[in-house]
Amino acid sequence: GSSKAASLHWTGERAVSVLLLGLLPAAYLCPGPAVDYSLAAALTLHGHWGLGQVITDYVHGDVPIKVANTGLYILSALTFAGLCHFNYKDVGICKAVAMLWSL
Repeated sequence: GSSKAASLHWTGERAVSVLLLGLLPAAYLCPGPAVDYSLAAALTLHGHWGLGQVITDYVHGDVPIKVANTGLYILSALTFAGLCHFNYKDVGICKAVAMLWSL
């Protein structure tokens, strides 16, 4: 039941972390739309799960937890939409980071 779901969640968190480790050199070596959108998804998911743990650790009470989780889902959806919009309408994540490094 819930222990299997927790185990799958833990495995998913580790898989996304390892994916991010692979995407960072890929972003440098072969930047492009596939890497940009993969970074958008992986970074959003990684941040969502991390902030979810902060909520679990520090928010108490039924109503505050529901409000915090709703806010987290809204924030995560807006983050992903914003990154996708940036990838589609602007230079993309890889090129933007390269431009920052060239300053």
